[in-house]
Amino acid sequence: MRNIWKEGIFGVVTGDALGCPVQFESRETVAKHPVTGMRGYGAFNVPAGSWTDDSSLTLALLDSICETGSLDLKNIMENFVAWLDDGKFTPYDEAYDIGFGTVQAIRKYKVLRDPSLCGGREESNNGNGSLMRIMPACLYCCAKGPEEAEAVSLIHAVGSLTHAHLRANIACGLYFFMVREILKGTGSLAERLQAGLDRGFAYYDQNPENRAEVNHYSRLRDLKAFAEVPTEEIRGSGYVVATLEAVVWSLITTRSFTEALLKAVNLGEDTDTVGAIAGGLAALYYGYDAIPPEWIAELKKKEWIEELCEKADRILSLRSDDVV
Repeated sequence: MRNIWKEGIFGVVTGDALGCPVQFESRETVAKHPVTGMRGYGAFNVPAGSWTDDSSLTLALLDSICETGSLDLKNIMENFVAWLDDGKFTPYDEAYDIGFGTVQAIRKYKVLRDPSLCGGREESNNGNGSLMRIMPACLYCCAKGPEEAEAVSLIHAVGSLTHAHLRANIACGLYFFMVREILKGTGSLAERLQAGLDRGFAYYDQNPENRAEVNHYSRLRDLKAFAEVPTEEIRGSGYVVATLEAVVWSLITTRSFTEALLKAVNLGEDTDTVGAIAGGLAALYYGYDAIPPEWIAELKKKEWIEELCEKADRILSLRSDDVV
């Protein structure tokens, strides 16, 4: 039986490591030395296969799920503190590439010790720092199978630990709906993503108070039309709406894990995060074996990551008839 944790998490970490060396570079700069596989140094002067805060916080969340068997917000935040202060969940025992909104929230938690009060709620708190690490929470909700409203509430709560604005929450929620449809739906990747987004938009559209924020994602309502959007109109920036658009566009305009990931990271700008978020969805659809083995071989601490995924699978696995 497939291990969805191994697929999703290795997809995230691989995409993160693939984009790490060219992070912050413009599309024009990346085009002069395009990413074709794992390589080292660059933005953070680290070896090939090194991953950043995207994977560290994803693994911190996964570790908490393995420890508690739940989405325990306080335990998750304690893991985030251990990452920031002690370098836990990192390739080299030192935190680097730290997002401003994330570090603000963690520091606030260290003072207040209340996870519900830490995430930024301002317009400026719509970076992609919650979306980049939400995969384990999505897999948890798929495995546990709570009612839709409860699942979305859990996803929002985990996202809000660092980014509590509704727009950022909606990005995490739409991602959950896509994850769920990839795992339980049928058809091509584009068809499953469309079905997931349709369900996500239907959910958020029920509440008139959501509509102003949901409308920021309107280009994702029709993926056939969105696939025709030229590259020049796709941004790989750290703004959560642009990030989700870049991820979906990279997936629906390609036909393999490798092609999707290379397209995502060669967009430039926030390359590690766009790669990580795209990688998680791509690996769930194409499978773990679709990730180039030479890329996995380069990943730092890959044995430890695999152990965490195996542990999660033992604790929270989908039945074989739950996954297409």
